[in-house]
Amino acid sequence: MSDQAGYSRRDEVERADEELLAALGYKQEFKRAFTPLEVFGIAFSIIGLLPSIASVLFYAIPNGGGPAMVWGWAVASVFILLVGMSMAELASAAPTSGGLYFWTYSLSSPRWRNLLCWIVGYANTIGSIASVASIDWGCAVQVMAAATIGSGGSFQPTNAQTFGVYACVIITHAVICCLGTQVLARLQTVYVVLNVLLCLAVIIALPIATPAEFKNTAKFALWDFTNLNGWPNGYAFILSFLAPLWTICSFDSSVHISEEASNAATAVPWAIVWAIGIAGLLGWAINMSLAFCMGTDLQALYNSDQPMAQIFFNSFGQKGTLAIWAIFVLVQYMMGSSMLLAASRQAFAFSRDSALPFSNWLYRMNGYTKTPVNTVWYDAMLALALGLLVFAGDQAINAVFAISVTGLYIAYSIPIAARFIGDNDFKPGPFTLGIFGLPVAIVSVSFMFFMSVVFFFPTTPNPAVEDMNYTIVVLGGIMILSVIWYYFPKYGGVHWFTGPVANINAKSVESSTRDSDEFDKRNLKQNSRVDTTEVP
Repeated sequence: MSDQAGYSRRDEVERADEELLAALGYKQEFKRAFTPLEVFGIAFSIIGLLPSIASVLFYAIPNGGGPAMVWGWAVASVFILLVGMSMAELASAAPTSGGLYFWTYSLSSPRWRNLLCWIVGYANTIGSIASVASIDWGCAVQVMAAATIGSGGSFQPTNAQTFGVYACVIITHAVICCLGTQVLARLQTVYVVLNVLLCLAVIIALPIATPAEFKNTAKFALWDFTNLNGWPNGYAFILSFLAPLWTICSFDSSVHISEEASNAATAVPWAIVWAIGIAGLLGWAINMSLAFCMGTDLQALYNSDQPMAQIFFNSFGQKGTLAIWAIFVLVQYMMGSSMLLAASRQAFAFSRDSALPFSNWLYRMNGYTKTPVNTVWYDAMLALALGLLVFAGDQAINAVFAISVTGLYIAYSIPIAARFIGDNDFKPGPFTLGIFGLPVAIVSVSFMFFMSVVFFFPTTPNPAVEDMNYTIVVLGGIMILSVIWYYFPKYGGVHWFTGPVANINAKSVESSTRDSDEFDKRNLKQNSRVDTTEVP
């Protein structure tokens, strides 16, 4: 009896998900294999706390040192949570893989909805691909850091060697993301467990293992502001925000698997909020531990190939560092596969609405795995191309980290603002902020706009040509090209793009609802008969 009731409940949730998706205009094409825990898992695994902090520690150390790592993280985490809450409210109302650009179209005024939908779709696409590139580049750098530590410092990788490792990481991720939905869903639980265990191990073990000469006083760790780049202290502190902003980012990944999630209207928004909240607290504890155990020679850390690897080497020695670093690399590798998974779903949704080049080829579901294999390889190859920026200099490849934040913040801010500015009849889902929706949205959009401008500035004042910040060049160039294509005479999107294109009609929705009602009636009768026979 209980098994049958459980099956009925699961079936009921699945039907409700399909009906909500149909009401948004789309037929069910994916298998809904992600449980609420696994939906949370994909957002949390992409955040990948410890490896992510390791990848961007070079932003915090020269822009404040310990105080920036500890207090900068705390301040930025609060704002990031507000952004996530605004997004969660939209995700609950319309849980679809298109997510951000779908909401933009639905909530914007008719005069602007097509253009804004187009801009958000491309900003989300390039931001997601940049996230894949930055995560996988961080993984490649960590692999090379392990090689350097293992060789006792005699091995110094070249850019070409690091790029070779980067290419291998991306290609293997593409292979993994072509697997079936059920396999990909089960992997998320493994990713979450490894992430949390690694964080707790470092938070506890690092202070215990660190020699006395590398332990810092509370004054140095929490209050002595170290400015190595030359900007005024206040602005340098703000620049250090890139570390938490890049780490706790891409939480829209949960949105992009909405069509593969069970009870999506509830699971997706809470996955976003919980992932940001837990990451904020654990990340603050990690940064606190690092600030007290990194020693006082911050210039040496900043000049090292991998600052966190150097901190670990000072505390754990060569063998201990290699053991921990192996898990680091594994978790970072898992982050990359989850990010490519989410990015491919966003590209699939955007191509479903014919907005991407080669949309006819991209909008295809593999008959064997029932996953969009073409969009997986499309995103992987574009991420591989972004990695070529390393041959233009260190600042060029570092721009990929900033693009993954600024590109996504453009995509995040427009639908959040459109909800209150556009001509729409927004109906909240199960997750709602109520009267706090507007003030939270104002703070969220203002913060994202401000930080996007900040990240277009170079890391040091009066930089040489090779030290310029290339974020505006790469992101701006791509966005300008997308707008040019939109307004291109005769062939541009303005002539044919109409926003999200429904691939299911109202009659199908009504039929689905009638079928569901009939199923419920049959199921009720069946359960009634069973109950009757069980009564003595």
